[in-house]
Amino acid sequence: MTTQLIYDGSFEGLLTSIFEVYERKLLQVKIGREKFYLPDFHNAFLKIETDITKAERVWNGLVKKISTHKCTEVYKTFLSEQKDVEDILLSFTRHAFSSCLNIEGDYGHPAVLAVAQIAKKVHREKHRMEAFVRFQRTKDDLYFSFIEPDFNVLPLIASHFKDRYADQHWIIYDKRRNYGIHYNNESGKILEVQAEAPLSHKPLLPSSICHDEEEVYQTLWKDYFQSVNIVSRKNVKLHLRHVPTRYWKYLVEKQ
Repeated sequence: MTTQLIYDGSFEGLLTSIFEVYERKLLQVKIGREKFYLPDFHNAFLKIETDITKAERVWNGLVKKISTHKCTEVYKTFLSEQKDVEDILLSFTRHAFSSCLNIEGDYGHPAVLAVAQIAKKVHREKHRMEAFVRFQRTKDDLYFSFIEPDFNVLPLIASHFKDRYADQHWIIYDKRRNYGIHYNNESGKILEVQAEAPLSHKPLLPSSICHDEEEVYQTLWKDYFQSVNIVSRKNVKLHLRHVPTRYWKYLVEKQ
């Protein structure tokens, strides 16, 4: 019989679940997020409460077994939200803990290969979001941007925008996951925010709440892109590879 461990969806919750696998000596086990759980009467069910102390013990154990870079890849893999990602990370952790050698280059192991491949995709999406975010200035001098990334990369891009726009007050909101990050330039802190009601399906803010000069800024931005465009060197296939069409609706210069 397989034991199904259900957790709250946080990274700490996943690490707590992995701790419980070892604590309870579970062999046949699957881990899943509570919001996706479907009752299965053929398997045992166990709800896991997030415990920071237990999560830290698992994380500190991983830090001793693998490099800082690979630990970052583990976190990026979690943020992918890919199906069965919890089981992949459990298998990876078990392999790391059971081996006397560093397992990072052991791509013959399915979980090690999967972590490397998934983390690479998430890292690519992180860089895209850092390049594709387009802020709109509101009447109260808040810089706001909608995004809709393939993966949950907000935790990865927060420090980039904090460093780059440290003197501004901004929000980047992930419409797909219905939450955002808010930077207050007075406190210097980044907080997670969530709208009480679903936001507009439109990719850009309505002009009624934008700063009076926002339309001018957008026009200048579009004119800049038009002026640097060299028609004779246009390469559509290359452009689409770097700027997929699914992002265009959030890019001012594509409107």
